[in-house]
Amino acid sequence: MNTGKFSIVIPNWNGKHLLRKNLPQVLNAVGDAEIVIIDDASTDNSVDFIKKNYSQVKLVIHKKNKGFAASCNHGVNLAKGEIVVLLNTDVIPQKGFLQPIFEDFSDSKVFAVGCGEASSGPGWAVFKKGMVELVKKKRQPKKCFAFWASGGQSAFSRQRWLELGGFDTLYRPFYWEDVDLCYRAWKRGFKIVWDPRSKVVHAHEGVISKSFQKEKISFIGERNQLLFIWKNIANLKMMLQHKIWLFWRLRQPFYWRVFFGALAKTPQLILKRLKEIKEAKVSDRMIFGTFKD
Repeated sequence: MNTGKFSIVIPNWNGKHLLRKNLPQVLNAVGDAEIVIIDDASTDNSVDFIKKNYSQVKLVIHKKNKGFAASCNHGVNLAKGEIVVLLNTDVIPQKGFLQPIFEDFSDSKVFAVGCGEASSGPGWAVFKKGMVELVKKKRQPKKCFAFWASGGQSAFSRQRWLELGGFDTLYRPFYWEDVDLCYRAWKRGFKIVWDPRSKVVHAHEGVISKSFQKEKISFIGERNQLLFIWKNIANLKMMLQHKIWLFWRLRQPFYWRVFFGALAKTPQLILKRLKEIKEAKVSDRMIFGTFKD
């Protein structure tokens, strides 16, 4: 296997403590693969730490915080590898994790490969009560399809990433951008797989929970859930179900804030929705049918 085909892209925001702990293990696991770190205007001296200790890493510095999606897009744009692996700063890849990914991409229809955590399985989703609900499946013994590949520990075809436009910054600052990109790939006839042979350890020590209040994180997640549906779901029956259940949810006062938060972004969303409808080759029903329990 030629590790030169890979680029490792690591978005960083105030993750110096995680880089100090995990970056040596990343370097050990990826061989001579290119490593690109996008620092998203950190204030914890991450940049000085990387410059001083890791001159072999390509470091890109944002002077202004642009969010997770924009940071990943910038890294993929600069990457030279045919396969780009996105790693969060709290993810530790195990030695040999690139080999299964390399094998999986021998299938020309594969867009993304999700790495296997010890404690969880592939990213799954169901359409329930008018909403797209994300589900973490139990760990599977073998490679299988996934609804989405996590933006924190997955590999992507760089060429197709660029063709699809990468992560949509509509979802800024975080959440659902990886689901959105993978769903767009599914609708164009590509595949997302999860491979337990590509082993990583996700310590779940990210900075989001430390930098945002729980209420804010919940708001962003629920708002972006609506944006995903409004942008991507074209099936008329599914959208009718969504509208009915949306009215039901709006009986809860707190949900009005979520609704108006999403509504404020609809001017950005309309043309994106039309594009998705026009370019889709696979129906919503067919995709969700793949992930029935």
